Amino acid sequence: MLSGAGISTDSGIPDYRGPNGLWRRDPEAEKLVTYDTYMADPEIRRRSWRMRQESPAFRARPNVAHEAVARLERSGTPVRVITQNVDGLHQLAGMPERKVLELHGTARAVTCTRCHARSSMAEALERVAAGDPDPACLVCGGILKSATVMFGERLDPQVLGTALGVAKAAEIFIAVGTTLQVHPAASLAGVAAEHGARLIIMNAEPTPYDELAHEVIREPIGSALPALLAEIGEGG
Repeated sequence: MLSGAGISTDSGIPDYRGPNGLWRRDPEAEKLVTYDTYMADPEIRRRSWRMRQESPAFRARPNVAHEAVARLERSGTPVRVITQNVDGLHQLAGMPERKVLELHGTARAVTCTRCHARSSMAEALERVAAGDPDPACLVCGGILKSATVMFGERLDPQVLGTALGVAKAAEIFIAVGTTLQVHPAASLAGVAAEHGARLIIMNAEPTPYDELAHEVIREPIGSALPALLAEIGEGG
């Protein structure tokens, strides 16, 4: 399964590229997650930390779609999740860490851009709340960023390589809540189809890969995904 922002909207986390997505409502917001701009401009970093403070992702809880995925895995059906999301909700719903590939990293941790020391986002946000608008690395004094892949950064080649292997081996590949416009993540749907997977696309809007799909589902994810996964679990 490849999951995108649409699977988390029922948890109160807005998507980015949908009709009401963040980038459409506030094009300036993209600067806050663009690596070169973030590194060069202290004001952008301060705005980024304020955005993180206000983010609903840290208050969000898994919804019925996340829970349905974890339930299918617990039933004994082999499940791997490749996610474009950074919210960690698949794991909070009960998916084992080892079975979730976070292509774009995680917003629940921070990393130093100089020494690569890693710590929790909660700890960094505590420092911001205490009055430090741009907290530096406590190890070396370098610039901290969320442990997500910003625009202008490369995906982790090991994570991407594992995701490609999963896509090639899949018997059923479900792309859920993703516009399939961001590469290389989007190309995984095509890779799966080329290697014989039954490709199912579940998204409110059309995607570039719809014509390759065995089935395209436009129904709300919160009801359609649990129903589909229950059918798969029963051998449908």
